[in-house]
Amino acid sequence: MNKAIIMGRFTRDPELKTLKDNLSICSGTVAVDRTWKNADGTKTTDFIPCVFFRHTAEFVAKYFTKGSRIVLVGRIQVRNYEDKDGNKRTMTEVVADEVFFGDTKGSSPDAPAYKSNATQGRTEAPDEDIRLPFDLD
Repeated sequence: MNKAIIMGRFTRDPELKTLKDNLSICSGTVAVDRTWKNADGTKTTDFIPCVFFRHTAEFVAKYFTKGSRIVLVGRIQVRNYEDKDGNKRTMTEVVADEVFFGDTKGSSPDAPAYKSNATQGRTEAPDEDIRLPFDLD
């Protein structure tokens, strides 16, 4: 089973792109605090690359910005690619299937009062691995 559930804040505005076959793809990094504190009393934060497809990508690009809290359910995917210098790279990311607002309704005045679901922007991620012609970060 491969299932990831994370809640955190976008480190920058999500970036929406449209591929040549009209597939919408949105990417962004979500900062997620760990639940425990270090010996010095500080929390460690993980920066997790996330990818959204189709209507969910358009939904995320429209309603989330830098600092917005997002809750997402998806799967962890590892993919290999070559960077522009020809070096082989490996990328681990969360491919989101479901997206929810993590902030309360009043904390984000432009956000609608609903979650992304089948009738309001939820789209399943593709079953097959998609090889992207570019690096997401």
